[in-house]
Amino acid sequence: MSAQQKKKSKKKIIVFTSLGILIIAVIVVALLNGNKEKIVKVTAEKVQRRTITQVVTATGSIDPIDKVIITPEVTGEIVELPVKEGDQVKKGQLLARIKPNIYIAQRNRAQASLQSAEANLKVREATLDKAKSEYERIKKLFEKGLASQQELDNAKANFLTNEGQYLSQVSMVKQAEESLAEKEEDLAKTKLTAPLDGTISQLNVELGERVLGSGFSQGTNMMTVSNLENMEAVVDVDENDVVNVAKGDTAIIKIDAFGDEEFKGLVYQVGNSAIKTGAGSQDQVVNFEVKINLLGKNSKIKPGMSCDADIQTETHQNVLAVPIQSLTARIDKGNFKKGKRDFRKMKKTNKVDKKNKPQEVVFLVNGDHAKMVKVKSGISDEDYIEIVSGLKEGDKVITGPYKAVSRALEDGTKILVEKKNKSFRDKKK
Repeated sequence: MSAQQKKKSKKKIIVFTSLGILIIAVIVVALLNGNKEKIVKVTAEKVQRRTITQVVTATGSIDPIDKVIITPEVTGEIVELPVKEGDQVKKGQLLARIKPNIYIAQRNRAQASLQSAEANLKVREATLDKAKSEYERIKKLFEKGLASQQELDNAKANFLTNEGQYLSQVSMVKQAEESLAEKEEDLAKTKLTAPLDGTISQLNVELGERVLGSGFSQGTNMMTVSNLENMEAVVDVDENDVVNVAKGDTAIIKIDAFGDEEFKGLVYQVGNSAIKTGAGSQDQVVNFEVKINLLGKNSKIKPGMSCDADIQTETHQNVLAVPIQSLTARIDKGNFKKGKRDFRKMKKTNKVDKKNKPQEVVFLVNGDHAKMVKVKSGISDEDYIEIVSGLKEGDKVITGPYKAVSRALEDGTKILVEKKNKSFRDKKK
């Protein structure tokens, strides 16, 4: 073998030896890293006793409790309109007058018809009296044998005929009286007055405009009279939440126009009929109307303003509570006979049987490990949820981060508790 060939062979040995050492080093590092336990960084908080108030949130608008939409019952031209929008009015005050000419003429005709009917009644009454006297006279003569049976029958028939005509005319008089009353009422309806003390919150007509009476569809919406001292919030509550709302529940109202200013109210009516939007589609929403009486008086509040309502449906005092984000759900994989393979299949198909439904759990700080504890929860507010069983006061519960609590943590996971700098609400923001 030449010197050059020996040199090349030596180089190959060095290269392969180096590669072998590198591969062994990589394998050793991989094995060492594989045996290293994963540490999850978390935040924690002690379980404390708190007052929890369950709240149902809804949106809607402000409306007067007492308001009346003024709609005419007769048709005609507006000849008098002494009010304008925003005016204060008293009950019985004139709001508008519809041209009465045609209704005056109808009333006069009805008066004339009544007078004619009354005159005819007097004639019928006189004729009846005469027929009655004649019938009584013939009857006495018949009893003495001085009148025939035919004369008696004729007198009786004449009396009964006149009596029928008299009674018919009495009915005609009553009809004429009712017709006159109706025409007088129509004439009175040309004058529209305020049904209550309040404010003209809406005016939809002008002087000289022709309006339709309620005999034509629903009639013309002329104006609205509202008592602005008593206001309400009318909100739509989701079908899943309305079951928790009851008359007398306290509510905190925020009106968009007033920023963060809060108004107190009481629920006084919960709707029984559903209000559906997007019916028949995937976006269908079912709400129920809830009315909240605003307490106190505030002249700045106007009808139609948008508002948000926090209805306080239930309060539990001095109960154990944890941050909402610390509560999660887990399924006991041990219940599956075939182990993790069936568990993964169940998660993929999203099928959960009754024996393996998700359990409410929290994770406690147990030294440098997480301990999974099954709990039973109660009501909640925006930040905290009541724990009915499973925990005791002073337990240190893991509160975040969300990914760790919801997915990464398992019973026995090694943890590193970090100092909590921000609240859960701040982190969400």
